[in-house]
Amino acid sequence: MLKAHFEKKLPSFDLEADISLSNGILALVGPSGAGKTTILQCIAGLQTPSQGEIKINDKAVFSSEQGINVPIRNRRIGYVFQDYALFPHMTVEKNVMYGMPKKDNSPNKVLTVSNVLEMLKIEHLRQRYPNQISGGEKQRVSLARALMTEPELLLLDEPLSALDQDTRKTLQQELLRLQAQWRIPFILVTHDPQEAEMLGDQIIKLDRGKQETIKMSDKFNETLRKIK
Repeated sequence: MLKAHFEKKLPSFDLEADISLSNGILALVGPSGAGKTTILQCIAGLQTPSQGEIKINDKAVFSSEQGINVPIRNRRIGYVFQDYALFPHMTVEKNVMYGMPKKDNSPNKVLTVSNVLEMLKIEHLRQRYPNQISGGEKQRVSLARALMTEPELLLLDEPLSALDQDTRKTLQQELLRLQAQWRIPFILVTHDPQEAEMLGDQIIKLDRGKQETIKMSDKFNETLRKIK
């Protein structure tokens, strides 16, 4: 469960976020520079909101009123980047191991690197390096590393935008399968209206920091066409 209500002052506008997500996938859509990535970074702890509150499973990770700002490493959040952010000098296995919690205090103690590699169908790549695998395989490795944190929330910042159409379709199905299996909230940033419609249980359009919830209807398609 994620509850985030906060403001962030940016150079050209004030970002206002009001998000409540118990499960499923929330898709954030909107033009470049609308504040989508800033929302993810504030939730993850990479940026600090100007004011407000962010709660994950009823536990505050940020509260301007209470003076709470939990460090990134303690937020139990997985983050998947558009550019994969893999370590080039590490094998696939070691990249994934990097996501393991430093302390064994997470509820799912049976999760292993082999489990996650097998889940994402990349076990055969464990001894390869990032420059030896394809873009789709790199994104699976990035997903595997995020899942190794045993997150309570998964943030995905345009994770499929650099991939070819066939690989994107395959990984879209992987995301749906993973969400159904893990049953934690996912927040997905995308510029693709069809991707948002296919993956999003809830869709929020952002424009210069202002948000509008879009329902799955004819209005959804009409509204998304205006932001392409």
